[in-house]
Amino acid sequence: MSYFFTSESVTEGHPDKLCDRVSDSILDAILSQDKNAHVACETTAAPGRINIMGEVSGTARVDYEAIARKAICEIGYDSPAAYFDGNTCEVSIYMNTQSADIAMGVNASYELKGGEFDADNQIGAGDQGMMFGFACNETPELMPLAISLAHKLSKRLTEVRKDGTLPYLRPDGKTQVTVEYNDDGTVCCVDTVVVSTQHDENTDLDTIRRDIIAQVIRPVIPEALMSADTKIYVNPTGRFVIGGPQGDSGLTGRKIIVDTYGGYACHGGGAFSGKDPTKVDRSAAYYARYIAKNIVAAGIAEKAEVQLAYAIGVAKPVSVMVQTYGTSVFTNAQIAAAVNKVFDARPAAIIRELDLLNTRYAPLSAYGHMGRTELGVRWELTDKKEALVAALQ
Repeated sequence: MSYFFTSESVTEGHPDKLCDRVSDSILDAILSQDKNAHVACETTAAPGRINIMGEVSGTARVDYEAIARKAICEIGYDSPAAYFDGNTCEVSIYMNTQSADIAMGVNASYELKGGEFDADNQIGAGDQGMMFGFACNETPELMPLAISLAHKLSKRLTEVRKDGTLPYLRPDGKTQVTVEYNDDGTVCCVDTVVVSTQHDENTDLDTIRRDIIAQVIRPVIPEALMSADTKIYVNPTGRFVIGGPQGDSGLTGRKIIVDTYGGYACHGGGAFSGKDPTKVDRSAAYYARYIAKNIVAAGIAEKAEVQLAYAIGVAKPVSVMVQTYGTSVFTNAQIAAAVNKVFDARPAAIIRELDLLNTRYAPLSAYGHMGRTELGVRWELTDKKEALVAALQ
């Protein structure tokens, strides 16, 4: 029996993604001045209003309001025609100093306090929790097919708006792809494609549907994956003029499934945007993806899920788990043992190995944090696959 799996993506103009963009733009600005700053910035959006709140410590001094307005306008909310205007919206700032109780565990790890003087024991995990990484061989970037196609549709929707191909489009939008799988788990075809896009009030629905199919869906979905029975829905409600924060409130971190694997794999629950890399919600999720991708790239398994778990203030993970869903000749325990030999999942080691203090985070705030090979992020490298194979010998 075949089965179906669906994932969604949203454009950078979605109100939650607007908030992610503002939070990560602020993070980038702070880290550009102070690499050792601790940041947890969250943004909310509502009609005519942006609220920026959170905690920060360090020497950086940035203009939060100016950064937010620039990010919002770059998305395309730069005039009343888009129903939200970064030039004129109200911006309120509620940023405070990081709690000293949290800082004492991050600045000096449990191991360091116990006399384990190692460079990678300098800092502890910024919080407790578990983070997941995943990879599979369904796409060249080793991501699940449904979320990969949904992100490509969202990116294409933004491209044809910004380059003037479809000038009547506005920034808000959502995409969704349903993939049909054969009973052996291999991809059969794309069953359903849904695209909902904000538009001006003068463009008729027939034009929008015709243009989206021709300019967005057909260029993205490979013809080999389309069948005579593939269903396509474009703006199924019939009208999407009021969008962005005018149509719905926005909040940093409310699209965490979009940020990772589209629900195909587990998610630990922590959001990424606005957090500096001492927060393992972000850095360890990237590292778990790095581990999982190297496992699959090495041919050790066809799919792999990795869980890392931490205690606040402690550098070394409390657990490392690998699950390959029966797609490997090795046991999960054997692969986990090899992972522990090859990878160092302490926060300071992750930050150094993935170069997270020199990574720009705003470009990651939309269209996913995983599978972004075009951005050159280090957690998408497969440079440890040979070492993993050797560790299994």
